[in-house]
Amino acid sequence: MRHFMALCSVLAILILQHSLVALVSSAGPPSGWKTLRGSPPVVIARGGFSGIFPDSSSLAYNLALNTSNPDVILWCDVQLTKDGTGICFPELKLDNATDISVVYPDKAKDYFVNGVSTRGWFTADYNFKELANVSLVQGVYSRTPKFDGNKLPILHVEEVANLIKSPSTGLWLNIEHDAFYTQHKLSMKNFVRSVSTTVNVSYISSPEAAFLRSIRTDINPKTTKLVFRFLEKGEVDPSTNQTYASLLKNLTSIKTFASGILVPKDYIWPVDPKSHYLQPHTSLVSDAHTVGLEVFASTFENDIPISYNYSYDPVAEHLSFIENGNFSVDGVLSDFPLTSSTAIDCFAHNGLNAPKKVNTLIISKYGASGDYPPCTDLAYEKAFSDGADVLDCPVQMSKDGIPFCFRSIDLIPNTNVAQSRFGNLSKSIPEIQSDDGIFAFDLYWNDISSLTPSMLNPFSTLNLYRNPKFNEKGSLITLSEFLNFTQGRTSPLGVVIIIEPCSNPYYWRNNIS
Repeated sequence: MRHFMALCSVLAILILQHSLVALVSSAGPPSGWKTLRGSPPVVIARGGFSGIFPDSSSLAYNLALNTSNPDVILWCDVQLTKDGTGICFPELKLDNATDISVVYPDKAKDYFVNGVSTRGWFTADYNFKELANVSLVQGVYSRTPKFDGNKLPILHVEEVANLIKSPSTGLWLNIEHDAFYTQHKLSMKNFVRSVSTTVNVSYISSPEAAFLRSIRTDINPKTTKLVFRFLEKGEVDPSTNQTYASLLKNLTSIKTFASGILVPKDYIWPVDPKSHYLQPHTSLVSDAHTVGLEVFASTFENDIPISYNYSYDPVAEHLSFIENGNFSVDGVLSDFPLTSSTAIDCFAHNGLNAPKKVNTLIISKYGASGDYPPCTDLAYEKAFSDGADVLDCPVQMSKDGIPFCFRSIDLIPNTNVAQSRFGNLSKSIPEIQSDDGIFAFDLYWNDISSLTPSMLNPFSTLNLYRNPKFNEKGSLITLSEFLNFTQGRTSPLGVVIIIEPCSNPYYWRNNIS
């Protein structure tokens, strides 16, 4: 019951987005994809909906099934227990994403993993029955621990497969640490052979080339695709002793034992580590497609900083991988499969002038204030080009009685007024705000229009800053200019005017004669 209630609470939050996905999906996927086979990219739910629920839990898998595309692929990181049971769990060690350190407090051990001494609670030390008392918890500490108390059990592969009810839904088994399990007299190869006879496995991936080569003849290529998984470029494939950067140079060789590759997304769209802007995309997707390899991109997460080019919009990031005019990846591995499904089914192949699928009213906030300084000409232009139905103008009044659009009667937060020649006009007006300010009614419009606007950064305390290239771009505009802009459109554009000075008693007493 607790599991059901927790799932329902999240579904209530997501129901609007889900309805949008379902509405578009019912019409069938759009055509013209630049994937290898011309079909829409697949959505791979890493550990289910692991961005919300604990990775590989029943809640995570069920939420992915209930909110994603009908052909969603459930991702399972396979680990082996002491008795050879294959479980779905994101890591070799259990201590990060379970409560095993509480259940078995004195049983941590030290092992060499790929030549590195590692301490923890390892799956290979426990029979599956011994793990029955161990519960899954959120392993990413920046994510909510709200669902950790639901006593979510570790699932074996067959249990995850049994959650799948639709023939269009698939299962993806990711196999790592084959050498480690071999040292513990456990065989990943034997497990894969065995489970493939009882479970429909759509994909098997591994970052170890030798493992994929060893199972290639045991797998039916008509039902199961083998995918070579690339880790970070400087890391080494333990089965070949080559870096992944080196292996990337010979895609033809990979084609001999795999039908696809899975790569971190920066293999395709590199991001400058200093500026956080996108660099030109690589030729990886087209190169892989040329030799007949599908390309799957990983590390799609909604709750981590992404390139400024996307304005913190994960849908925009997805679209750069699936619809950029040059190529499309064949699938995305995501912790938030609803976002991936929405990008593919709702936003791809739809231009800015596409008809609405849901009759919602989009009202701007200071124009596109997430992209440009608020209430500037550029912010309003961007809001209009992005498809806003209504543009907003919070009206302030200058000393000479010119109404203009600005988010606050205090000019300090979003202009350079404090550093300008008007900095000495700062004063305290407790009736308006607790901090000192430089107020609009103390400057003439010609003075205000000469100021440089600055970007809103509401989450700067979390070190999340908006596009710095646009930080001082655009110009403030008068109410008259704003109205002229909104009226000169070919399509109907609504306007909301917020008359802020009229509600301020200080302004009335001191500025209205």
